[in-house]
Parts: sequence; C-alpha cells; structure tokens
Amino acid sequence: MEAEQTVDLIRAQLRRQRVLAGMNQEEFGKRTNYSASTVSAVETGTRPMDLPYARRADEILETGGLFESLLRSAQRDSLPTWFKPWRDAERVANQLRYFNPTLIPGLLQTENYARAVLRFDDTRPESEVEQQVASRLERQEILTREHPPQVVAVIDESALRRQDAIMGEQLAHLLRMTELPHVHVHVVPANAGLHVGLSGPLALAMLPDGTWLGHLDDQLGGTAVGTDEKVATLLARWEGVRGVALPEVLSVALVKEVESQHGPQ
Repeated sequence: MEAEQTVDLIRAQLRRQRVLAGMNQEEFGKRTNYSASTVSAVETGTRPMDLPYARRADEILETGGLFESLLRSAQRDSLPTWFKPWRDAERVANQLRYFNPTLIPGLLQTENYARAVLRFDDTRPESEVEQQVASRLERQEILTREHPPQVVAVIDESALRRQDAIMGEQLAHLLRMTELPHVHVHVVPANAGLHVGLSGPLALAMLPDGTWLGHLDDQLGGTAVGTDEKVATLLARWEGVRGVALPEVLSVALVKEVESQHGPQ
C-alpha cells in the first residue's frame, strides 16, 4: 500500500474510533490538548498527523499504540527506496559519522529546516514533503532513546552562515544537540582552504557486528556503500575532513558566535 493511502486509512480509522468513543471533535480536542480546528484538519488531511498526535490519540482512545504504529509504517513507506538501507543502518548503528559541505545533516535538522531542504524539488507534492519531514523527524528519535549511538557530525562553516530566516532556530537547535553527551559537532572553518570534503557529503554507520556501511548523497538521490574497498575510501576521506575541522570546544564556540548574530529566538 502506498504511504499516502496508508495515511488516508489512518485518518479514517481515527475518525471512526473517535465517533465510536462518543466524542465530537471539540471534546476529543480538549482531551488530547489540541484545538477542535486541529482535530478537524488532521482528520480531513489539511494538516499532517505527527507522532505526538498519534500517541495522544492512542492514549485517549485506548488503542494500544495502534495509530503510532500505523503512522510509523506510513513514514517508512514514504522514504525513497534508495534511502531505506541507510535508514535501517541508522536505527541499529553504534556509531554514526556525517559530513556535509553545504547543509546541516538531516539527523540534526529542525522541522522548518528539513521542510525547506525537502522543498528544493519544487515539483514534489506538498503531502509528500510533509510525509518526508515527519520521517526525518522520526529518524531523530535515535538521539534520545535509552541507548543512543555516538554521533559525530562535521559541518562546513558556510552551512552555518546561510542567510535565511530559519537559520537562527536551526543554530539554536544545533547547540541544544551538542549538549547531549553522545553528540559531537565539529566545524570546518572558512579559512581551511581546499580539502577532500569539498568533493561532496558522506555518512558512515558502524553496525553492531563492527562493520561499516557508507552512504553518499547526490542530486538524484543517494547510494549505500558496503564493499570493503569503498568503505575504506570513505573512512579515509572522513579522517581527512575531520582533520581540517576545529576541535569540539572551538566548534561549539563558533556555532554560538554565528547563532548570536541572528538575535534571540
């Protein structure tokens, strides 16, 4: 079943369960701490359903996690086929490594930043954008689970200094993420000059058996990299970009400096 069809089914079942429970939209909204207009928008599809809404609906309707489970399934189905191997690797990895010379890595993006990035393809339907935003936010839950992976992200200074209205919020979020003991952010300073990372973004995941899986993004999508020779090349290039990045303390200080220029959030 297509992801959009699954979401339509969830909405229909949610409305059905609400009616069977004897609640109109206003009463259901009061009990879930959402407005009646929000309840209506979710049920008609003009507002995407997110995981907090699904969880609250499960609690009020006593459905045993049904809607959260269905929504997670729809979010997984909305992912492009080429991305699923990497998504699976992220979920089980002990260590994750990210480098991007132009953008904040997806695992550290805010909702608004993720939405702006996913809208780069201006032919993508809005419903698909919202599904993929929800999927990206769901991926980030690995950062706050009981046994999270160690995450090291190297970001180019130019990505921090994008002149966009959403960057203040994004930088503040990035700083909050650096407060997590297992999240480490390093910045490649503008004066680093030419370096191997300018060839493009890369990501690496160390799996529970100690092997590594790589992932490369490009304009057409992305590719999982699993052969020993290619993974060894990516690990060497990772060390190259990590080597030109600032130490963690100086990196966080630089992010704070750039974030302060955006004013209070």
